Amino acid sequence: MNKIWKFFQYGYLMVAFICLIEGIVRWSSDRSRSYLFLGFSFFITLVFFFKRHFRKKVEKRNNQNKN
Repeated sequence: MNKIWKFFQYGYLMVAFICLIEGIVRWSSDRSRSYLFLGFSFFITLVFFFKRHFRKKVEKRNNQNKN
Protein backbone atom coordinates (compact mmCIF):
# COMPACT_ATOMS: atom_id res chain seq x y z
CA MET A 1 0.00 0.00 0.00
CA ASN A 2 2.85 2.39 0.75
CA LYS A 3 4.21 2.02 -2.79
CA ILE A 4 0.85 3.03 -4.23
CA TRP A 5 0.82 6.11 -1.97
CA LYS A 6 4.26 7.10 -3.25
CA PHE A 7 3.04 6.99 -6.86
CA PHE A 8 -0.05 9.03 -6.06
CA GLN A 9 2.08 11.45 -4.07
CA TYR A 10 4.17 12.28 -7.12
CA GLY A 11 1.01 12.41 -9.21
CA TYR A 12 0.04 15.47 -7.17
CA LEU A 13 3.28 17.14 -8.24
CA MET A 14 2.59 16.35 -11.89
CA VAL A 15 -0.90 17.86 -11.66
CA ALA A 16 0.52 20.93 -9.88
CA PHE A 17 3.14 21.32 -12.62
CA ILE A 18 0.48 21.06 -15.34
CA CYS A 19 -1.66 23.68 -13.58
CA LEU A 20 1.36 25.96 -13.22
CA ILE A 21 2.19 25.71 -16.92
CA GLU A 22 -1.46 26.26 -17.87
CA GLY A 23 -1.59 29.33 -15.61
CA ILE A 24 1.52 30.79 -17.21
CA VAL A 25 0.25 30.12 -20.74
CA ARG A 26 -3.12 31.76 -20.05
CA TRP A 27 -1.60 34.77 -18.26
CA SER A 28 -1.78 37.11 -21.26
CA SER A 29 -5.20 36.03 -22.55
CA ASP A 30 -7.37 35.33 -19.49
CA ARG A 31 -6.06 36.57 -16.14
CA SER A 32 -8.96 35.32 -14.02
CA ARG A 33 -8.55 31.76 -15.27
CA SER A 34 -4.79 32.11 -14.91
CA TYR A 35 -5.18 33.00 -11.23
CA LEU A 36 -7.42 29.97 -10.81
CA PHE A 37 -4.81 27.63 -12.28
CA LEU A 38 -2.01 29.20 -10.24
CA GLY A 39 -4.12 28.87 -7.10
CA PHE A 40 -4.77 25.20 -7.86
CA SER A 41 -1.08 24.68 -8.42
CA PHE A 42 -0.25 26.21 -5.03
CA PHE A 43 -3.00 24.24 -3.26
CA ILE A 44 -2.01 20.92 -4.85
CA THR A 45 1.62 21.52 -3.87
CA LEU A 46 0.50 22.02 -0.26
CA VAL A 47 -1.50 18.79 -0.48
CA PHE A 48 1.63 17.00 -1.73
CA PHE A 49 3.67 18.11 1.27
CA PHE A 50 0.84 17.27 3.69
CA LYS A 51 0.40 13.79 2.21
CA ARG A 52 4.16 13.15 2.26
CA HIS A 53 4.42 14.20 5.89
CA PHE A 54 1.44 12.04 6.86
CA ARG A 55 2.77 9.00 4.93
CA LYS A 56 6.19 9.25 6.60
CA LYS A 57 4.51 9.56 9.99
CA VAL A 58 2.45 6.42 9.36
CA GLU A 59 5.51 4.52 8.10
CA LYS A 60 7.47 5.51 11.19
CA ARG A 61 4.64 4.38 13.46
CA ASN A 62 4.32 1.07 11.60
CA ASN A 63 8.07 0.44 11.85
CA GLN A 64 8.00 1.09 15.60
CA ASN A 65 5.11 -1.37 16.05
CA LYS A 66 7.00 -4.10 14.16
CA ASN A 67 10.11 -3.79 16.31
